Order: sequence, then structure tokens, then C-alpha cells
Amino acid sequence: MGSQIELNDTLQITTDQGFPRELILETHLKKPFTADAFNGRVFSFVKPDKRLFHSAPTRVFLVHNINGKWLYWGHCQIIEQTIHAEKNNTTGKFIITKIYPPDYQRQISLNEIDPGKEYFVNQ
Repeated sequence: MGSQIELNDTLQITTDQGFPRELILETHLKKPFTADAFNGRVFSFVKPDKRLFHSAPTRVFLVHNINGKWLYWGHCQIIEQTIHAEKNNTTGKFIITKIYPPDYQRQISLNEIDPGKEYFVNQ
């Protein structure tokens, strides 16, 4: 016996899985976003496999998966999550609580990632 549920402190999702479409790096580099711009907004996500994310008020890292490369954006809080055993996936809702300034975003996206997943390498 053993657990088939993975515990995550990072919500790493593609645009198709629910990453906010309005968070565009080129826009952020010109005029940085802040979490205040997303107050009151709730976003939905779907992830394959059975996962359990830290729930609010604990922070979860918000990461955009772009073709297998991880771009850290900041923090979010998971306000709802459901594990679907038959579909073998996890769905949920989150709010954005912090967005990193571009310089820090670059550093964390280079230094806190498994080799080969760094977004800014070869950019």
C-alpha cells in the first residue's frame, strides 16, 4: 500500500491548463504587473494525476509552463481543489497574491528549477 497522491507547493501549469492568459512576459517587462491588478479574480486549473496543493492561506508558487520551460510569476493561494480518481486529474481554483518584479522573476526562474527546465536559458 502507498499513497498515489502527490503533494505540491508549486502550481506549474500551461495556458491550456489554466495559466492566466493576461500574464504576458513582454508586457510585464515593459510595465510590471502587480497582484493588486488581480484582486477579486478567481482562476481555474486542471492538472493531470492526483495532486494535493497547500491550501489557503499558505502560498503556492505560480509557474507558467511554456513548452516544458518553467517561468516563475509569483505566489497564489489554492482556494478550491478536487481530486478526480476516475479521470486521474486534479481541478481547482486559485487567486494571485504576489507577482515578482521582472529582475527577481528572472533570477528565480534560472536558479530554482531542475536543469533543463530553465525558461531564460537560451532566451
